[in-house]
Order: sequence, then C-alpha cells, then structure tokens
Amino acid sequence: MKINIAIDGPSAAGKSTIADELSKILGYTHLDTGAMYRAVALKAIREGIALDDEEKIVAMIESMDLEMPADGSVILEKEDVSKAIRTNEISMGASDVSKLQGCRAALVKMQQKICKDGGYILDGRDIGTVVLKDAPVKIYMIASAEARAKRRVLQNQENGLEADYETILEDIRKRDYQDMHREHSPLTKAEDAIEIDTSDMSIEEVVEAVMKIVREKTGD
Repeated sequence: MKINIAIDGPSAAGKSTIADELSKILGYTHLDTGAMYRAVALKAIREGIALDDEEKIVAMIESMDLEMPADGSVILEKEDVSKAIRTNEISMGASDVSKLQGCRAALVKMQQKICKDGGYILDGRDIGTVVLKDAPVKIYMIASAEARAKRRVLQNQENGLEADYETILEDIRKRDYQDMHREHSPLTKAEDAIEIDTSDMSIEEVVEAVMKIVREKTGD
C-alpha cells in the first residue's frame, strides 16, 4: 500500500531535491507545493496584481490553468515556467502570497484532492501540520542559512540565474523570518515529524536517512 510522505522545512533546505530522489526510488509522485505558490506569485506579478490583494489573488487562482506533471515541470497557462519561478523575486513573492489565508485554502484543497489515494511526496512549509496531517511519514529538514545559500548559488548558476552569495543569504534569512512569523500556517515542525539537519550531509545520505524512516513505517 502506498502512503503519503510530508517533508517540511525552510527555503533551500533541499526538500525538493530529496523528494525527487525518493519519488524515483519509491515510484511515488512528487508534488512540489512550493512551486504552486511560486506559480501564483509569477502570474500575479505578470498580471499586475498586488501580492497582498487577497480577493484578486483567490479569483485568479480559481481561473488559473496550472499543471504539475509527474516529471516535475510546472506548466502555467500552457507555458513551462519551471525556471521562471526560481528567481529571487518570485521566491519572495511566493512567501508574500502564502500569507493570504484564501490563497492557502485554495491551494491546500487542490493538494489534498490530488493526494487522497496515497503515493505522493509533498514538500513545503505546512505539509505535516496542515495539508497532510495524517501522513504516516513526516520529515522536517533544516540546514544553516549559510549552507542553504551556497546550495542556492550553485542551483542558480546551473539554471543561468542570479547567483550572488550575499544577496541570496540575505533573501534566505528574510524568507525564514516571513515564513515563521506569517499569520496563517507559519513554518513549524509537526509534533510527530522527524528532524534531519542536512547542513553537512550529502544528497545520498539524506535520502538513505529518509528511506530508513519510510521502511520502518511501511515494514518493507
């Protein structure tokens, strides 16, 4: 029987990378919830909608054509925006729209419907505490701001995006504060989540640590 796996943690902790690797090993689908908020921010910015205008943001979501294929790409209005949503501007914009209760409610409802039959790995800020409260496996991934900034620099360089370390480090610290202090569904560790500090761990080591937890829960 396939279960759902929830992975929470701050920006650039490696959640999406680990979720991708786990999905390949387990044959599960990785639903990148953070990418959904980024897509909302991108569309709002393109349409000139203020990121704190909850009414217009929610109305936009209700008519938005967003596809999240199993290959990990993000298709917004038939356009592949997988790279466009990874800029620092969109990262901060995603944090802004995620503060809106109406926006969160609309996307959470969408995510829960997708995952109702199991076999999904979700990563974000409130997966274990809000979206998948009953997930058998909950992971809370952390890493130092410095380690995360270095990773984001490398990621951005690979994607041809802005890669100034000091700027990215400051953005990560601001994003952490915003995510932890927002009014609705702030970033927090679920009581039954297992914490993994990935600061000095390789991708392979983190994957093995999570797989050990999954095997213990499923008995495989």
